[in-house]
Amino acid sequence: MPAPVIPPLHNTPHTFSSDPAAFVVHRNGRAVDAANLVDLAFAGHAHFTAMQVRNRQVRGLDLHLERLRRASMELFGRALSDEQVRAYLRAALDAGPAHLSLTATVYSPEGEFTLARPGVEPEMLVRTGPPSSGPKGPLALATVEHERYLPGFKHVGEVAKTHLLRRAAAQGFDDAAFLDRHGRFSEASIWNLAFWDGSAVVWPVADMLVGTTMGIVRRQLESIGVPQREEVVTPAGLSNLAGAVVMNSWTPGIAVRRIDAVDVPAAPAFVDALHSAYHAEPPIAP
Repeated sequence: MPAPVIPPLHNTPHTFSSDPAAFVVHRNGRAVDAANLVDLAFAGHAHFTAMQVRNRQVRGLDLHLERLRRASMELFGRALSDEQVRAYLRAALDAGPAHLSLTATVYSPEGEFTLARPGVEPEMLVRTGPPSSGPKGPLALATVEHERYLPGFKHVGEVAKTHLLRRAAAQGFDDAAFLDRHGRFSEASIWNLAFWDGSAVVWPVADMLVGTTMGIVRRQLESIGVPQREEVVTPAGLSNLAGAVVMNSWTPGIAVRRIDAVDVPAAPAFVDALHSAYHAEPPIAP
């Protein structure tokens, strides 16, 4: 049987430019070449955070720092100081244009599949690329049962995410939404999910990664008095909802138009509220 043809997605990420200067790779605050990255080429015991940088500033920097700190303590038992992380971020930002996508990955020089010696400090790889605002949407999502290992941490080596995304695309969808073993929505491949009941934002209850954009939006919605609550959301309950979005470091909200065979109502006011909340967060320089 021939392999399925994966249709081209109309919802491809939008980038502002392909400026070669946007591509920077730093290891512990210094520029590196390929020879310095050989030992990291297939490293899978690491964690990271991703952010959009505008005018060399970042929204939710405190959330990114907390994420890196917590994950380092879980994986390595030690963490870089916030001051050191910020210095590495600044070094990369100073080497590129003002608008960037940035990924900061923390790993142990001890590698993987070995016991770590006590007292070994984590290291950091920072890479940048052109800025992105994500796909235009609205998106169609296919549900799939999947639970990430250590779901509360943004770690690398998750082959399932790409595999399930591409499998959903082969079926004519734009992406995949995950259901846990109890049939509850948790997250999507590289996204958090948020729903709208017509008057309040509904955050799904399940084990998941709480994204930095999600954290920004939640605290800003609270500050302006927009109702929000946490609730178990299942496929059976989709027909009772008035809207849905996905969000990540690219964007605070891309509308979802369909989940499996269930059409999701357009909710432009909901999407606008999420974007307004996100942009109410003041950006700061690392």
